Amino acid sequence: MDHVRLLRILWKERFAIRYGTLAHTAGRLPLQELTAELATYGIDFVQLALSKAIADIDLSTGKLSPGLANYIGEHFDRAGIRIGVLGCYIDPIHPDPAVRRAEINRFKEHLRYARHFGAPMVATESGGLTTFKASDPERYESIGWDIFKSTVEELAEEAEKWGVFLALEGVSSHTLSSPEKIQRILDEVPSSAIGIVFDPCNLIGADVERQDQIVDQAFELYGDRIILAHLKDIYAEGEHIRHGKSGQGLFHTARFLNKLQSYKPMIDVSLEEITGSEIKETVSLLNHLRDK
Repeated sequence: MDHVRLLRILWKERFAIRYGTLAHTAGRLPLQELTAELATYGIDFVQLALSKAIADIDLSTGKLSPGLANYIGEHFDRAGIRIGVLGCYIDPIHPDPAVRRAEINRFKEHLRYARHFGAPMVATESGGLTTFKASDPERYESIGWDIFKSTVEELAEEAEKWGVFLALEGVSSHTLSSPEKIQRILDEVPSSAIGIVFDPCNLIGADVERQDQIVDQAFELYGDRIILAHLKDIYAEGEHIRHGKSGQGLFHTARFLNKLQSYKPMIDVSLEEITGSEIKETVSLLNHLRDK
């Protein structure tokens, strides 16, 4: 093995990507059973959506406290797993103002208590791109954008107060449907408390032939603002595509991981569309791909 390749491998091992998964990959279970099951997966962290994962505690809006958050965090810590992110996937542009307000309040509660769980961020998507199309076919995108921007401004202000990140994820069919739109929200809401969840397959959507261009543009525009990655793969089924476990489909996984490593050493990568029994084998495959 030549000297340059050896140094590259040693660098990658020292600052290796950290793999985790959605806590509810294990199912919705009592807290002790949940952490025991997740501990068998060999992961570094979880993305925890409270009500989707924990069955024996009432975690509805208004129930959180520092004590409860610490109690849950301590269970994960004893299992050797970090809570890397709280998932609170609201619809930030819900057309019913009352429902939208309730969703925003729930997210703000997660921001207030995130640090007590040990989580540095709370993540959400951006709402459907066509939410207002039926009511205004010509202006629906701008209407959705204005509401989304207003929501982000409010949530970013709350995140700043509590020293955590508002983590926004782009999806090809959502308000943040492209790298350009993600950069636009970063420009229009210039808060250092906003970070980006980079799910390349969600951002690529059906545009598989342009995947390298989309991924490269995302890194070039806001690579420094990425704070978490999601990883799965793209599989063709006739004229349609579906998402599945990472490493064996159409997505250029090795290329993405190497670029991600160069921009964000030791970043957390949450594996999606996967079962618990598949995680160890998939992580081994991903490490092999990354070392090529």
